[in-house]
Amino acid sequence: MSVQRRLNVGFAALFVLFVILLVVQFGAGSRLRADQEDRIDRVTRAEIANDRVLQRMTDAETGIRGFQITGQEAFLEPYERGWTAALTALDDVATGVDGTGTHRLLDREREAARLWLDRYALPIVDSGMVAGNQTHSVYGKQLFDEFRLVNAAVASSITEERQKVVTDGDAAHRRMDIIAAILTGAILIVGVAVAQTVRRQLLVPLKRISGTMRRLTAGDRSARAEPVRAPELRTVVKALNDLAAQTESLLAAEQSRAARAGLRQAVAAEMQETRDPDAAGRRIAELIGAAVSADAVHCEIAVPGTGKLRVNWPSGAPDLPAGDITEILGDGSGHLRVRPDGGVWIAVGGDADRRAGYLHVSRPAAPSWTDAEQRLLAGVVREIERVLHQLGVQDTQARLITELRMLDQRKDVFIQTVTHELRTPLTSILGYTEMMSDDDGPELTALQQRALSAILRNAHRLHDTIGDLVLLDRPDHGATVQAEVLDLAAVAGMVRHELHNAARAKDLTVNFDTPESWVRGDRTQLQRALRKLIENAIKFTPAGGSVDCRMTADPRTVSVSVTDTGIGIPAEDVPGLFTPFHRAGNAMDQAVQGPGLGLAIVRDIVRDHGGTVAVQSVVGRGSTFTLTLPATPAPTPTEPKSPAHV
Repeated sequence: MSVQRRLNVGFAALFVLFVILLVVQFGAGSRLRADQEDRIDRVTRAEIANDRVLQRMTDAETGIRGFQITGQEAFLEPYERGWTAALTALDDVATGVDGTGTHRLLDREREAARLWLDRYALPIVDSGMVAGNQTHSVYGKQLFDEFRLVNAAVASSITEERQKVVTDGDAAHRRMDIIAAILTGAILIVGVAVAQTVRRQLLVPLKRISGTMRRLTAGDRSARAEPVRAPELRTVVKALNDLAAQTESLLAAEQSRAARAGLRQAVAAEMQETRDPDAAGRRIAELIGAAVSADAVHCEIAVPGTGKLRVNWPSGAPDLPAGDITEILGDGSGHLRVRPDGGVWIAVGGDADRRAGYLHVSRPAAPSWTDAEQRLLAGVVREIERVLHQLGVQDTQARLITELRMLDQRKDVFIQTVTHELRTPLTSILGYTEMMSDDDGPELTALQQRALSAILRNAHRLHDTIGDLVLLDRPDHGATVQAEVLDLAAVAGMVRHELHNAARAKDLTVNFDTPESWVRGDRTQLQRALRKLIENAIKFTPAGGSVDCRMTADPRTVSVSVTDTGIGIPAEDVPGLFTPFHRAGNAMDQAVQGPGLGLAIVRDIVRDHGGTVAVQSVVGRGSTFTLTLPATPAPTPTEPKSPAHV
């Protein structure tokens, strides 16, 4: 076989093998990597969508519980929005996963969400069910816990699917590497055979190509193979140089993106500097100027909590003309303009609490602004606006907290002043009135007796109101609770005896169903709480009505329900019912006397004992107040009942 023929065969073999290597290494390999990244991206979106399912369902549960507790329809908005978004997110999860097991779990998750909606949430919305149905609430919690478990299982399955994608991709890459290694070996074998015949024609060009590839591998992205005379090698050299050029272009673009991100992060970090805002502003201007090789940077922004920040960079740069500043501010937030004089203007948007600012970058002697530089400046301004918004929120929160603290202090001073200033004259009024009412004093007329009785009654009522104010103004409610094991039924009996005359005066039917129920608490405080509830029931029940006090107990809790047939409470007044000085609108319309402190005191006493208080009411039909306290075992005959703090 002639040298020419062997040369032709050798070159043909080298060309074919090298092209296959390029296709395998850079064509199929790139496609494989792209497919793997696409699959990982789909699985990642599925993971995010699955997290969003749990978040939106949690929003829906929070809304339905808020509606169940308060009865306010405003809580139904997050509920409606939450479950609708959750079902949409479930569809997004389904589009991102391929595994049969994951789809089965996803079907279970969708079914669990439907069960929670159909069997728990929708009955509450349709019937307007509010707090009090503990069985339904527990059932709803069980359904939601089942949903959470299935959601977690779906998340685990998606994670396993992601791991499988990564494992399969790594295995495919290893196979591609093996194939590439085999092809490289074949090229070397054929090359050696051809080199033995045509050393001078091929050795030097191939050595140069090899050197270029090593330089590229070592990180020298500017390395390029020199042209050769052989047509077959020219194809290889061109492909290699094109690949190197593309790689260099992609790396340059990535470095540019990294530089933009780094600049935005650096600007954001400087914006957070509050110790020396002027120095931070100069550093921001310097960063921007260095990033775009600017001659001058002018910036003026209103920083919440700090004031106006104005910077001219470099030092000594002249101020912008007032007309130019007016034009910038009138251009609107985020609108970038490139002027013929080489300047870039962009307004930094303000809001109701902060006037708009501006950023002006000047580079008159340099080439025109590129799209990348304009995007960089626009991104920096967006980052500044984001940080300004955060600082504004922080400043507003700090001011609100300070104002709330001042209001709380003024409230405490007001209550202390009022109670102190009223007690001294009230003591004198009570003392002298009781002396005048004493049987040993001069005989009084019937009119005088009625007047003294009215004075005593109203003075005692004012004295009780002052006592309630003092009780509500305690800084530490729980510290005053002296605990003992006591029978709550006996406490209720004492309250019944105290209020017997008041109920009889209004011809009310009072029923007590109070079996023995043991709790640990302060006898005086619990007696006060029950008296407040039953007093309210008597006060707001018209003559001839009824008041029922029923007590139930189980191993964990003791519940006391006080039900009346009174005027009831409007639904809009229920949320603020246990707030001090809050009175229902119908109570004020009917001129029922009272300062609105009783239920707030009941709430504090029950809370100090680790319990809860709830209310159900219908206007014109009556109300039911329910106290729930932790139960305690009944004491044995030999068990001491010594007081202890709770």
